[in-house]
Amino acid sequence: MTTSFSSPETISFFLLLLLLCSHHVNSHLYEQEHSVLLRLNHFWHNQPPLHHWRSSNASHCTWPEVQCTNNSVTALLFPSYNLNGTFPPFICDLKNLTFIDLQYNFITGGFPTTLYNCSNLNYLDLSQNYFVGSIPDDIDRLSRLQFLNLGANNFSGDIPTAVSRLSELRYLHLFMNQFNGTYPSEIGNLSNLEELLLAYNSNLLPAELPPSFAQLKKLTFLWMAKSNVNGEIPEWIGNLTALERLDLSKNHLIGEIPSSLFTLKNLSIVYLYKNNLSGKIPQRIDSKKITEYDLSENNLTGRIPADIGELQELTALLLCLNQLSGEIPESIGRLPLLTDVRLFSNNLNGTLPPDFGRNSILESFQVSSNKLTGNLPEHLCSGGKLKGVIAYDNNLSGELPESLGSCDSLFIIDVHKNNFSGKIPVGLWTSLNLTLVMMNDNSFMDELPRRISKNLARLQIGNNKFSGKIPSELSSFWNLTEFEASNNRLTGRIPEELTALSKMNKLLLDGNQLTGELPWNIISWKSLHSLKLSRNHLSGKIPNEFCNLPSLNDLDLSENRLSGTIPIELGNLNLNFLNLSSNFLSGKIPPAFGNEIYARSFLNNPGLCLNLDGCSLRTQNLRKISSQHLALIVCLGVIISIFFVVSALYIIKIYTKTGIKADVEWKFTSFQRLNFSEGNLLSGLSENNVIGSGGSGKVYRIPVNNLGDMVAVKRIWNSRKSDHKLEKEFMAEVEILSLIRHNNIIKLLCCVSCESTRLLVYEYMEKQSLDKWLHNKNSLPRIAGSDAVHGVALNWPMRFQIAVGVAQGLCYMHHECSPPVIHRDLKSSNILLDSDFNAKIADFGLAKMLVKQGEPASVSAVAGSFGYMAPEYAQIPRINEKIDVFSFGVILLELVTGKEALTGNEDSSLAMWAWEFIKQGKAIVEALDEDVKETHYLDEMCSVFKLGLICTSSAPTSRPSMNQALQILVRSRTMAPQNHGDQKV
Repeated sequence: MTTSFSSPETISFFLLLLLLCSHHVNSHLYEQEHSVLLRLNHFWHNQPPLHHWRSSNASHCTWPEVQCTNNSVTALLFPSYNLNGTFPPFICDLKNLTFIDLQYNFITGGFPTTLYNCSNLNYLDLSQNYFVGSIPDDIDRLSRLQFLNLGANNFSGDIPTAVSRLSELRYLHLFMNQFNGTYPSEIGNLSNLEELLLAYNSNLLPAELPPSFAQLKKLTFLWMAKSNVNGEIPEWIGNLTALERLDLSKNHLIGEIPSSLFTLKNLSIVYLYKNNLSGKIPQRIDSKKITEYDLSENNLTGRIPADIGELQELTALLLCLNQLSGEIPESIGRLPLLTDVRLFSNNLNGTLPPDFGRNSILESFQVSSNKLTGNLPEHLCSGGKLKGVIAYDNNLSGELPESLGSCDSLFIIDVHKNNFSGKIPVGLWTSLNLTLVMMNDNSFMDELPRRISKNLARLQIGNNKFSGKIPSELSSFWNLTEFEASNNRLTGRIPEELTALSKMNKLLLDGNQLTGELPWNIISWKSLHSLKLSRNHLSGKIPNEFCNLPSLNDLDLSENRLSGTIPIELGNLNLNFLNLSSNFLSGKIPPAFGNEIYARSFLNNPGLCLNLDGCSLRTQNLRKISSQHLALIVCLGVIISIFFVVSALYIIKIYTKTGIKADVEWKFTSFQRLNFSEGNLLSGLSENNVIGSGGSGKVYRIPVNNLGDMVAVKRIWNSRKSDHKLEKEFMAEVEILSLIRHNNIIKLLCCVSCESTRLLVYEYMEKQSLDKWLHNKNSLPRIAGSDAVHGVALNWPMRFQIAVGVAQGLCYMHHECSPPVIHRDLKSSNILLDSDFNAKIADFGLAKMLVKQGEPASVSAVAGSFGYMAPEYAQIPRINEKIDVFSFGVILLELVTGKEALTGNEDSSLAMWAWEFIKQGKAIVEALDEDVKETHYLDEMCSVFKLGLICTSSAPTSRPSMNQALQILVRSRTMAPQNHGDQKV
C-alpha cells in the first residue's frame, strides 16, 4: 500500500514534527538566555535591584529590566541601578539583544569590544559611568547602531573617524568626556544623524565648526557648549534646515551672528551666551517658529530687530548681558506666547512697550540695569502667573502698576534705584507668595502697611519718603529676616512688638525721626547680626539686654540722644563694627573696646573716658596745682619711669628668647574679644612652644593667662627672597578669616605685625591635625578622658563626623560667602580637631576670593600640595570651587582607607591608586582601613569611598558641587544598605 506525501495525514505529521522541533529550539533558547541572566546577576554581585531575579521565576521576560520579543531577550534596561564593576564580557551570549541601557551607574574599564558579538545591537547607552581610555578605531563593527550615548564618562584621545562609518546612526552623544584631539569632520557623512551632542569636552583642540557639518540635513539638535569651538559662526549654519535646538555657548566664537541662522524654519532654541560674539543682531529674521531666543552674555551691539516681534511662537526672549542700545520694539510686547523676558544689563533706553503682559501670560520680567524711562507696563500680571518683576537700576518713574496689587503669583519685586513715586498698590503687600521686596532708592511717599504677606522675608525700602509710625502689627510677620528702612521720614517709637521677630537678622532704621527709648525686651533677636539706628532722636540708656544678642556683630547707635553708661557686658559680643559716637554717654569705656578696631566708636561723647581716674580728673575744675598735687605728679613720674625701665628689660628678655628686636613697633589688630595682650604672645614665642612648621614659618602653642587658656600662633617671617609672596599669604588669610564665621572654620582671634614678622593668632585646637590621627598616631599626646588616645586610630563614626564637618565648612565657603572663597590648599594637615573631634578648616594663606560669582579667577602661579591638587589646576592656573572638591575627595579617601595622599612622589597619589583599584574590578571592602573596618559600617564606608572617587574625577564637570557632596555624604549614613561589604565600583 502506498502513502501519498500530499495526503492530509502526512501534512499533519510533518507540521507536528516542525512544531515539536520549534518548541525544542525555543525551550533550549529560553534556558540558555535564563542561564546568561543568572550569570549576569552573579556578576553584578546581587545588588538589591536584582533580588527578584530567581531561577524559579516563571519567566525572565516578566522581569522589569528585561524585554523580550517572541519570548527571546532583546533589551536590557538598568538605568540608575547602582551597578558596580566592569562590563559583563558574556552579555552578547544573548544572541538577539538589540537594546542596552546602562546609564547612571558605576561601571568601569575600557570600551567593551565584546559588544561586537552583539550583531543586532542598534541602541547602546553607557552614559554617566566611569569608562576610560579611547573609543576603539573599529567601533564601526557595530554597524547597525542607531543610538550611541557614551556621554559623561572619562573617554580620552581622539574621537575616531570610525564613528562616521556608522551609517545608520541617528543619535551620537559624546558630551562630557576627556577627548583631547579634534572632532572629525567626517561626522558630516552621517546623513541620518538627528542629534549631535559634543558639549563640555573642553580638552578638545581649538577648532572651527567643520564645513562638512553643513551636510547634516536631518540634524535637529547640535550641542557643542564649552567644546573649544572658535572662529565665527559660519553662514552654512542656515543649511541645517531641520535644526530645532542650537547651543554653542561658553566657547570662543567671535564676529557677528549670521543672518542665515534666523532663516531656519524649525529653530526653537538658540544658546550663544558666554562667547565673544560682537556686531548686531540681524535685522531680518525669517524663521517664525523660534520659541526660545537666547543670545545673552555676548558683546552684541546695536538695536533689537523689530522682526523679533514677528516670531509668533516665541516663548522666551533672552538678550541679557550684552551692549544692546536703542528702544525695545513695541511689537515684542504683543507676542501671544511670550512668558520669559530677560533684557537686563544692556544700554537700552526709551519706554517699555505698554502691551507687555496684555496678550501673553508673563512669568518672568527682567529689564534691570538699562537706561529705561517712563512707567512699568500696566498689564504685566494680567495672566496671573507673573513670578518676578526685576527692573532695578533704570530711570523708570511714576507709580507702580495697580495690577500688581492683585498679583498673587508674585514672588519678588525689585525696582530699587529708579525714580518711582507715589503710593504702593494696596494689595501688593499682602500678595500670597511675596517673598522679596526691594524698593530702596526711589521717591515713594507712603506709610508702612499694617498687613504684609506671611512669606515676606526681605523688605528693603531705604532712601525713600515713607512716613508715619512703624506699625505694631509687624510682629505677626514672623518670616521677616531683613527690614531696611533707612533714610525715610518714619516717626514715633520703635514698637516693642518688633522684637518678637525671631528670624530677623538685619534691622536698619537709621536716618529717620524715631523717638523714645531703645527696646529692651529683645530676647527673640537671637539671629540679629546687624542693627543700625543712627541719626534719629532716640533717648535713654543702652539696655543691658543688648549684651545678650549672640549673633550681633554690627551695631550703630550714633547721632542720637542716648545717655548713661555703656554696659560693660557689651564687650562680650563679637562686634566687627561699633559706633556710639555723638550721643551723651558717660562713664568708663569697657576695656574690651580699648583696641584699634574701635578707635572711632566713641567720638563726641564728652562724658566718656578710658579709665575712671581720667574721668575724675577731667570733670574737676583745676585752677591751680597745689604742692600736694605737685608731689603726687612727681611720684607718678617716678612710677612711670620705673615702668618703662622694667618694660625695656622685659622686651630685651623677649628678644633674647625669640630673636625679636627690642625697638620694633608692633601693630595689634583684634577681631574678637580678647583676655590677653601682644606681650603675652611675644613672651611665648620660644622653641619649647613650637608644635609645627611649614614653608612660611612656625606654629606655637602659647599660654596667654593664668586660667590655662591656649592660643595657636602662626609666625610668618619676611625674607628678601619671599617677602612679597608671604605678605600676600598673610593678607589673604587675614582678609578671609576676619570676615567669615562658621563652626567648621578656624577662628582668627587677632593679628600682630611689624616690619619683619607677622603673627596670626587662632583658637587652639586641642586634638591637633587630622593627618596626625590618620598617619602619624605615635606623635599625638595622650589626652585624658578621650576615647581616641595615644596610638589608637579614630573610629569610623569619628571619621564620618569629621568628613561632614569639612563638607559643611566648604559649603559655607563656596555657597554662602559673597564672593565665594576658594581654599586652594585643602589637605588633612589643614583640618584641625577640637576637643570633641569637630573638624575646622585652617591655613587660608593660599585662599583666594572669586572676583565674581561663578567666574573663575586667574592666579599668577600654581599653589597647593601634591596628592591633593586637582589635575587641571596643575596644568592651567585657573581656579574655581571644583579644585577644593577634588582635595575634599582625597581627604575622604584618606578617611576611608587610612592611606596617605601621596606615597612617594606626585605620580603615585591616593586618588590615582583608588581609580586604578576600581578599574581592576576589586571589591571596595578590600580597600578599607583595617583599623576601623566593622561589619555594620561597611556599606557606609563603601558609599564614602564612592563619593571620594566622584569628587576626584579628572573632569571638573564630573565632580559634584560641595552642596551636592554634602547631601550625598549625609544620605550615605541614612540610606546606605546594610551589610553588603562586597561592593565594587
